[in-house]
Parts: sequence; structure tokens; C-alpha cells
Amino acid sequence: MKTGSKEYTDFFSEANKIMSPESVVRAEEKANQIMLNLKLGELRKELGIKQVDIDGFSQSGVSKIEGREDLKISTLISYCKALGVGVEIKTFTKKALPKVRSKVLLRAG
Repeated sequence: MKTGSKEYTDFFSEANKIMSPESVVRAEEKANQIMLNLKLGELRKELGIKQVDIDGFSQSGVSKIEGREDLKISTLISYCKALGVGVEIKTFTKKALPKVRSKVLLRAG
């Protein structure tokens, strides 16, 4: 399941037909949490770093971070710094609103 992929988009298109709006929102939030976990593991692998080779983290600690459903921003920043990458958190509008642009809330690394 990839964000923006046809399967992901099709799932939520079909879900809207049979699920309540609240259930769709909860499902999408859960899917986004799972995607974050997958992306952290993929990022580490793309960098060619093994779980045991991340400074300041045990292998089991890395495994927990990459599998967590909820992650503190400070933990995310520490993990990414140990990988040698930075973190940027931006806002975005869900609807096209005039004069509203994305804003960087945090840049660390």
C-alpha cells in the first residue's frame, strides 16, 4: 500500500460508499500511521543502515520505533539525526483556500 497509489485511492473511494464518514476518517488516520512506520524502515534501508548500526539506539529500540503507531516528535528527530537526515514538518490546507499557504512548523537536523 503506497500513499497516492491506485490501490490506496481506490480503497478510500469504495470505503466512502459503505462506511460512515467518521469510520473513513479513522481508517485513513490509521493508514497514515502505518505508512509512517513503513517509511521509517524504508528510509533506513535506502540509506544502507542496519537496525543494529544506528548510534544511540538498540536494535530492539529501532524495531519499536519503526513499528509504533504513535511517535513523539522528539523521538522522530533523534532517530532521523542518527540516520543522518533532517526532519521538516509542514502544514497544508485540505481545501483550496485563497491566501493560505503551507507553513514550515519545524525543521530539525
